[in-house]
Amino acid sequence: MQSVTNVENRPATKENPLLKLALELGPLMVFFFANLRGAWLIKTFPALDALGGPLFVATALFMAATIISLVCSKIIVGHLPIMPFVSGIVVLVFGGLSIYLQNETFIKMKPTIINTLFGVVLLGGLFFGKTLLGYVFNAAFELTEEGWRKLTIRWGIFFLFLAVLNEVVWRNFSDDTWVAFKVWGTMPITILFTMAQMPLIMKHTVETKDEETGAAE
Repeated sequence: MQSVTNVENRPATKENPLLKLALELGPLMVFFFANLRGAWLIKTFPALDALGGPLFVATALFMAATIISLVCSKIIVGHLPIMPFVSGIVVLVFGGLSIYLQNETFIKMKPTIINTLFGVVLLGGLFFGKTLLGYVFNAAFELTEEGWRKLTIRWGIFFLFLAVLNEVVWRNFSDDTWVAFKVWGTMPITILFTMAQMPLIMKHTVETKDEETGAAE
């Protein structure tokens, strides 16, 4: 009999993947287009000039969109997924610091901190014999213990890779390039990486009791 993950109590609620994508990608799209049209927004709405330049305006709108996304997630889905929730908290803290101190570094380092946090937590959990990936992604599928361990290692390393990549981009390229990469670079890379894990997931998926009963019949 195959051994299942030691994340027995993780939520098993299935979510609409398109809705989940829209709720998570929405704030990023607001951030991108607000930065792209920052000068126009300041000219059209002079009150925004008090926030600073286009990137600070985009940051403020990003924070507002993040709050709206979390509220919608709570209302529609019925709970707050761990990863967007933690990310949202960091957005509000570092976005607020960026605007208050007029220092872009805080918001630029947000992805670095988020990805490092998740990478360290996932890999650190393995060190203590815990596979926490089910909690992070609110997984709705069952894997063997070996499957969760391998998937956790891969995602932990991937998160750390994203952290390093963010540092390289924001420290060596323009603000516009960093914002564009944050939306059009990080998201496609993450989607491709996720798809690349499907063979591992299918190989280590545990059959449910209903499937086993049906097969016996």
